[in-house]
Amino acid sequence: MALAERPTMDLNGRVAVVTGAGAMADGIGNGRAAALLLAEAGAAVVVVDRQPELADRTVEMIDAEGGEAIAVTADVTDGDQCEAVVEAACERLGGLDVLVNNVGIGSRGSVVEESLDRWERVMNANVTSMMLMSKHVVPAMIERGGGAIVNISSISALRPRGLTAYSTSKGAVIALTRAMAVDHGADGVRVNCVAPGPVRTPMVGGDDMDPEMADLRRRASVLGIEGTGWDIGAAVRFLCSDQARYITGQTLVVDGGVTIKGPDRRPA
Repeated sequence: MALAERPTMDLNGRVAVVTGAGAMADGIGNGRAAALLLAEAGAAVVVVDRQPELADRTVEMIDAEGGEAIAVTADVTDGDQCEAVVEAACERLGGLDVLVNNVGIGSRGSVVEESLDRWERVMNANVTSMMLMSKHVVPAMIERGGGAIVNISSISALRPRGLTAYSTSKGAVIALTRAMAVDHGADGVRVNCVAPGPVRTPMVGGDDMDPEMADLRRRASVLGIEGTGWDIGAAVRFLCSDQARYITGQTLVVDGGVTIKGPDRRPA
């Protein structure tokens, strides 16, 4: 590859859909960070959220930075609404090249403590939503010659910690990612996964988090720092760009080393 043809982070001319891209007030969650950074790289962004005011605020933030974005209100656990998101992207922005599947909900407890209703809600929100969005996005990507999908999983899939339904759903996201990468690689569609660790977002307390809990999360990292939505957004932007052109079916763990840290055995 000639030097002038080297892969870049430039996403000019591409259209990206980011689900769960809203956040309370001006907070920076994983989805909003991804939307802002994709727009910064030149993509036109379809900001999807179930709450219209949250999506609208993300669009306002992108507009303020000179980017291009539209807001679409949708419940991505509904196939018809997923199809409508893709139609909006194609009709209003000309096509679709990037999908970030970011919607997810939590749950705590073992299989003994878990109710069937809550189990099904978690699976529907965390796994089925990604299948439904991808089902409608992939054909649109193929029409454009390919694209990139990034699914948001969690280190809970790799290091379970009392969140059994959530851990199971996020493990399924990794399996779904790998299966889709195999299914659609020949179509030019890359599919990867980001597994965040303990990152500070509005969904997990934001600025109001108990200081003791915040310190515990910070100390869980090998680096001694706590992540933010920007760290996840940056990983997403990389995987969506041509700099990741030879990467598919992989899980990028963004956790400050939490999953590789064992018990602290240093003397007191």
